[in-house]
Amino acid sequence: MTACAACGRDSEARFRFCPWCGTAQRRKIVEFFRAHPNSSGRALRVSRYYGDEPQVRFSVWDDGIAQAAVSLDEEESRRLAGFIAATEPRRGRGLLHHLRVH
Repeated sequence: MTACAACGRDSEARFRFCPWCGTAQRRKIVEFFRAHPNSSGRALRVSRYYGDEPQVRFSVWDDGIAQAAVSLDEEESRRLAGFIAATEPRRGRGLLHHLRVH
């Protein structure tokens, strides 16, 4: 059981909204990303959850239905962001050169 931040009454952790006052129990932001053209009909949804159990959840959507999801804790989320930033292809140099340098 967890206490609602708004009214203080107990509710089950699985509830998205307090059954007593209706306040959202999980704070999150969500962004959808278009898939590469060879993945037609699919999208990536990234949700960042705040609060007691911060995490970043990645879910693959196919025609409006979530097909798979995985959550990363804060440390792994930062590691993923660093990986993406560090491996961004440099203009004017091919992928083979980039791989040789790293």
